Amino acid sequence: MFERFTTEARQAVTQAQEHARRLHHLEVGTEHLLLGLLGQPDTLSGRTLNGHGLTLERAEAELLRALPGPDPRGGDLDADALETIGIDLAAVREKVEATFGPGALDREPGRDHRGTLVSGRHIRVGKGAKKALELSLREALALKSKDIRDGHILLGVLREAEGLGARIIGVAGIDIPTLRTELERRLRPDPKLPG
Repeated sequence: MFERFTTEARQAVTQAQEHARRLHHLEVGTEHLLLGLLGQPDTLSGRTLNGHGLTLERAEAELLRALPGPDPRGGDLDADALETIGIDLAAVREKVEATFGPGALDREPGRDHRGTLVSGRHIRVGKGAKKALELSLREALALKSKDIRDGHILLGVLREAEGLGARIIGVAGIDIPTLRTELERRLRPDPKLPG
């Protein structure tokens, strides 16, 4: 299926994984797909969502409000505490990444669903995000598109109504049926152009 994704659609999925990793989440959800789409403000999805007042920063703030517990991005409290005893966290991170590669401290290694130890770099795609990506294929087919674009992914996120991505869009005050109609109109092939 991914061979049908446009460059922008692939980039949205890649950015979704990066957002999940940065936020220390164990899997990619529809909320991360939304962040990945918003991370590309020059694409159809980015322009459309921004035009309705939803920015990457606002969506991330809503995501963090929706999740229980402390801010998963961490804070300066730990760095400040370590600094008081003479440990420079930035210097430690720099040395670890020089030895083990960029992002080595971003996630702890864990175990997958089979119990196999996986590196801290691997983040699985969760059930809701998988469903949204499958729905993006259906949206592309329904709109007679030869490839899956970022707008199709956004339509998939909207159709996966149980996902946090669609809830964040709704909390932002965006009328989801109106957004769907607008996206479908923009994604439909122009009948005047040769097929």
